[in-house]
Amino acid sequence: MSRARNHLRAALFLAAASARGVTTQVAAQRGLSAWPVPQEPSMEYQDAVRMLNTLQTNAGYLEQVKRQRGDPQTQLEAMELYLARSGLQVEDLDRLNIIHVTGTKGKGSTCAFTECILRSYGLKTGFFSSPHLVQVRERIRINGQPISPELFTKYFWRLYHRLEETKDGSCVSMPPYFRFLTLMAFHVFLQEKVDLAVVEVGIGGAYDCTNIIRKPVVCGVSSLGIDHTSLLGDTVEKIAWQKGGIFKQGVPAFTVLQPEGPLAVLRDRAQQISCPLYLCPTLEALEEGGPPLALGLDGEHQRSNAALALQLAHCWLQRQDHHGAGEVKASRPGLLWQLPLAPVFQPTSHMRLGLRNTEWLGRTQVLRRGPLTWYLDGAHTPSSVQACVRWFRQALQGRERPSGSGPEVRVLLFNATGDRDPAALLKLLQPCQFDYAVFCPNLTEVSSTGNADQQNFTVTLDQVLLRCLEHQQHWNHLDEEQASPDLWSAPSPEPAGPTSLLLAPHPPHTCSASSLVFSCISHALQWISQGRDPVFQPPTPPKGLLTHPVAHSGASVLHEAAAIHVLVTGSLHLVGGVLKLLEPALSQ
Repeated sequence: MSRARNHLRAALFLAAASARGVTTQVAAQRGLSAWPVPQEPSMEYQDAVRMLNTLQTNAGYLEQVKRQRGDPQTQLEAMELYLARSGLQVEDLDRLNIIHVTGTKGKGSTCAFTECILRSYGLKTGFFSSPHLVQVRERIRINGQPISPELFTKYFWRLYHRLEETKDGSCVSMPPYFRFLTLMAFHVFLQEKVDLAVVEVGIGGAYDCTNIIRKPVVCGVSSLGIDHTSLLGDTVEKIAWQKGGIFKQGVPAFTVLQPEGPLAVLRDRAQQISCPLYLCPTLEALEEGGPPLALGLDGEHQRSNAALALQLAHCWLQRQDHHGAGEVKASRPGLLWQLPLAPVFQPTSHMRLGLRNTEWLGRTQVLRRGPLTWYLDGAHTPSSVQACVRWFRQALQGRERPSGSGPEVRVLLFNATGDRDPAALLKLLQPCQFDYAVFCPNLTEVSSTGNADQQNFTVTLDQVLLRCLEHQQHWNHLDEEQASPDLWSAPSPEPAGPTSLLLAPHPPHTCSASSLVFSCISHALQWISQGRDPVFQPPTPPKGLLTHPVAHSGASVLHEAAAIHVLVTGSLHLVGGVLKLLEPALSQ
């Protein structure tokens, strides 16, 4: 049934586009600059995003692809074919002066630091990243800002028409979702004439579709760990091999200190490819003799990302013969783990400004709203969740004590997706001593059809709801193992009615009294905030939101609390949905 729904939805989108009179013509020149822009007033940003969403792989087909996955190298060659059909050759990408960055954790933050540093020099920057949090256009940025809805719409339809026109019987007309956006980013950056593009790898490196880049200026590898095991391998060494696949002959590459095993794999990959690979000195080494470096992103782990970003920016400036790269303090670096150390240099005023001004939503982000403080971090691997826990606990230690007489309450809002191990992630979160753990799917509303940016056809509704119940069971099991005393008084005897939005009953003998499952992010936030967030004010709470006894008793505690500290983590998509509701301006 779900597959039929998805096919019907795609057919409706295509029929709607046809009804609007969408036409294509052969471009007389390479690239998309000569392609007509649809002038129909109805063909707006959300129409483009809905059409883009038809390129998402539906859940059933995704499982089939996993079972029948072909040669990854063939997939990379297919990406080059899509590029050619779009009007570009791989040589055209050389003009973008690309900084190519991979890693398991911190690669997005590293890219954000790098882009902001180089923008502070007055350079026009492009930045391609994933995933998006609120709107898909966040993935393609110029000078640090998501491209406008108008620009997104223009380039989307130009590319879409071009690929439709160039299809033949031997090829599929449209690439999948992420590949399409990657192609689109390359066209946007070339047409908008950026001075450089910072490109974040999607998954892995060797066979990621961004790896059609043949001549980047410099490459970076952030911290490595276990993630996407079904695609990249089940050991950090196998994952390191995939990440090292972005190395190019003669192109400098930098990495941060890694465990010895994966670092050796990166070193061997670099030697095989004749890529000069350097190990980044710590941020402390660059701070010697000067004032401390202020970072726009919180968390001790961001210092490693900032150190890598400084090396990437410094190397790019040097290789582009740009004045102001900074004076090198150690011209003959030593060796560590058989890798040369990158040079120690004095960060320039532009570098300091860039680090200080870096913003990256959903990563160690804090929103203070009356009695509520929201801590948002999209950590989704064991190592990144550990870093998130350290950041959250340090933030709580440095907080101002509330003046009210009520209790301080800690709430976890969590979801995990893909092939990640939720039990392992939840166990790492236990030291935070949450009073409540709340689980919900990455859906802003029970039905997200009104906002195309939040649609996801790669999973079914049943799958995401069952996954949340599994998370709750893992949490309850951990609670039982700890044998922690119940923090709350006995639940109200009021029974859960049939209209309750909670997905499962919580009998006292089988479930912890401190865990709840909601059917969407909006309902979870309504319960957590109890109307006390001055920005998030839904019109009326859904009927049945408090009919469950635990939800009812907990609501009283939250309503009277002097301070409520909410950690949102486990998934960047969850963080994005929360941000969409807490920061409505991001959707405009």
